[in-house]
Amino acid sequence: MRRVARSRVSRIEAELSSDTHSGAGWVIALGALQIAAGAVGVAFALFATIAAVLTLGIVLLVAGASQLAAAVWARDRGGFFLYLLVAAAYAIAGMLSIQHPLATAEGLTLMFAAAMMVGGVYRTIIALAEQFPGWGWVMTNGLITVVLGVAIWQQWPWSGLWVIGTCVGIDLILNGITWVALASGVRRTAAPPPRRV
Repeated sequence: MRRVARSRVSRIEAELSSDTHSGAGWVIALGALQIAAGAVGVAFALFATIAAVLTLGIVLLVAGASQLAAAVWARDRGGFFLYLLVAAAYAIAGMLSIQHPLATAEGLTLMFAAAMMVGGVYRTIIALAEQFPGWGWVMTNGLITVVLGVAIWQQWPWSGLWVIGTCVGIDLILNGITWVALASGVRRTAAPPPRRV
């Protein structure tokens, strides 16, 4: 009886191990694809910027349609005009993003630079004021963020042509590296132990 139970357990472990290996292989392949797509995005930052802005415009149009549906659904419950106003705002922003992708990219880049500067100053002030463990790293992060924000702002509006695409490309590369590293770790831990002879 014990031999049958052990053989079943070992067979299940072998199947799980092979499933994990094949699943990890797919994740590694998808991670490598993300790395390649990110590299293309960084290399062709203008096209990646336009693609990102057009995608944002489509998402805003879909959000506007869903808000319009919510307005129709809530017409008897109150809040109809609020839903309708939000739907109109999303739809207008989406249409403008699609019709004028470069101007939208420039505006988003300017807001991104401002957010980086404000966030960096905030991190720096908090790190200096609190001086918690590791505060030097947080302060360094804040200062670097401020410098990058100022650099993007100083190159504006030309920075609007490449910043978003470069950030999307770098994000894809980092996501791909993370997927490959995690899948490789899963594959190593799921590997069956070597048999002793």
